[in-house]
Amino acid sequence: MELEKVIKQKAFQSQTHKLVVNLIYTGNWLQLSITKHLKQYELTTQQYNILRILRGQHPESATISLIAERMLDRSSNVTRIVDKLVAKKLVNRGKKPNDNRKVWIKITSKGLYLLQVIDSNMPPPEDLLNGLSETEAQLTNDFLDKLRGKEEEDNFNEMPSID
Repeated sequence: MELEKVIKQKAFQSQTHKLVVNLIYTGNWLQLSITKHLKQYELTTQQYNILRILRGQHPESATISLIAERMLDRSSNVTRIVDKLVAKKLVNRGKKPNDNRKVWIKITSKGLYLLQVIDSNMPPPEDLLNGLSETEAQLTNDFLDKLRGKEEEDNFNEMPSID
């Protein structure tokens, strides 16, 4: 559906202005779709993101700073989210004998199993993206990568370390 109809706006200042609003709206729409799916597992999108990061590290563990670097939502309070995942027994927190300075986080077998269940029930990306073809997905990815450009790297390098 056209953005103008969805947000009930007759016109935009320019196509560039419309694109900015459209990106924000579409990002929120997609996140809401995923949030609805994760609700049945009592997970937030940030918790799900951390579990997926830790699954990618498995069988190794990861530091809070490594997780923060890889988060999709870079403004997340990783320590607080990890605390909630520890309480749910989806991750463990500990220190390595040879490195007492850093806290290491590792996904549990319960966390790995939960991700298997979620993955098997998650709608395929094609459904979430209303049937975009592979070519359309590639073009959209290329445009979005170009849109972020060098500023993305500069913005994230300015973020303080939390380790």
